[in-house]
Amino acid sequence: MHLLALLGNDKFFITFAGAMDTSLHNKFDSIIFDLDGTLWDSTANVALAWQAAIDQVDFIDEEMTVERVRSITGMTYDAIFDKLFPGLDAEQRKHVQKLCSVSELEILHTKGGKLYPQLEETLKYLGAKYKLYIVSNCQNGYIEVFLDLNNMHPYFLAHQCFGTKGNPKADNIKDIVNDHQLKAPVYVGDTMGDYSAAKQAGVPFIFASYGFGVVPDGMVATVNNFSEFIELL
Repeated sequence: MHLLALLGNDKFFITFAGAMDTSLHNKFDSIIFDLDGTLWDSTANVALAWQAAIDQVDFIDEEMTVERVRSITGMTYDAIFDKLFPGLDAEQRKHVQKLCSVSELEILHTKGGKLYPQLEETLKYLGAKYKLYIVSNCQNGYIEVFLDLNNMHPYFLAHQCFGTKGNPKADNIKDIVNDHQLKAPVYVGDTMGDYSAAKQAGVPFIFASYGFGVVPDGMVATVNNFSEFIELL
């Protein structure tokens, strides 16, 4: 089955069944990636880190599970703790957030996250054709952990996150586009928040269906595993 879609003034077909079409080849000059649920899955070790953090206080008696971490993936770092701990007052929540942010980076520096299959091979292919970037709603230092632990620096030209300026993802996507004078970027993510941010930034969206969320429509393409980018782009 094919779906007729529009990108700028051009028409193209996206194949949802059978072999992927090659109609997105040469449509973009750059790819901006989300991180969690798109390039790696760190939720198990983030849950471990946050549990270690909340165990340090006497006003929380809750278990931090992988499911709870996945439920807030894609939210800004401040909004995460508002949702996870609505019963805390502002001072308590700020204290827990600080403990969690420190514990998260400490544990991830050691344990890291799970890279999606064929990530590096696919990035190597894409990097030869496109400029690659990362925009995430994470804290400062989180993207650097991903890049450092997995020797990914050669594949990405720059990155931006919520922790840098406290700005929402749409603004950070715009910053990457403007700062690097991108003419035809596309954003790749796995949640409705990612799609909404790309739409607000005026950037086409590719949905990574193997991640944590559901995006019913509005994308220019869907990939079911990371290696499909080689055929798609």
